[in-house]
Amino acid sequence: MDTYDSMALEETPSGSPWRKKLYHSFRFISRVVLSLLILIIALHLPDPPSRIQEEELIQEIQEVLARNSKDLSEETQRELAKLIYVESIRYNHDPKFILALIAIESSFQNRSVSEKGAKGLMQLMPYVAESIAKELGIEWKGDLTLFNPHLNIKMGIHYYSQLLSDFNDVRVALTAYNYGPSYVKELVESKKRIPNHFTRRVFTVYQTL
Repeated sequence: MDTYDSMALEETPSGSPWRKKLYHSFRFISRVVLSLLILIIALHLPDPPSRIQEEELIQEIQEVLARNSKDLSEETQRELAKLIYVESIRYNHDPKFILALIAIESSFQNRSVSEKGAKGLMQLMPYVAESIAKELGIEWKGDLTLFNPHLNIKMGIHYYSQLLSDFNDVRVALTAYNYGPSYVKELVESKKRIPNHFTRRVFTVYQTL
């Protein structure tokens, strides 16, 4: 007899036999219900990707990079394909969704610089990237860090994940990524319309990958 059952016997109510029988019946039913709940939850958990599925998806990511990138070597494309997969899974994102975000932000061009000064594959503003680098323990070297595609992707996925956690809405988080979180927060608080053209562009590309 284990400790759990010993405790259960000690807690069995005294009194007539029918009360004891009712008590034990209730405990049995409770255990059955709990077991069923655990089984239901387990059945609905997504299966982790198999090794073959993982390799196939990384290969697909690499093919997208190969078709679209003009300033990344083949070796770097292979490394980034795995990095995008690993970092996306770490933050519970679909790797192809991150690919779509990169496509819209920089068209997969590592040396891309926006009119406002956002840089790299995931178009990070220097002051944002410097803060993220500190959080992630990445040595900050300005443009050397921003134009390092591996570090840019790590920081970009982390930043988007923060925004998604803050706003708890994919569309709002994407808008914040593009416009800046402070501006979007003001729109949310004042209940003004949130622009959605950037979100539409990302989702349009995502559906084609």
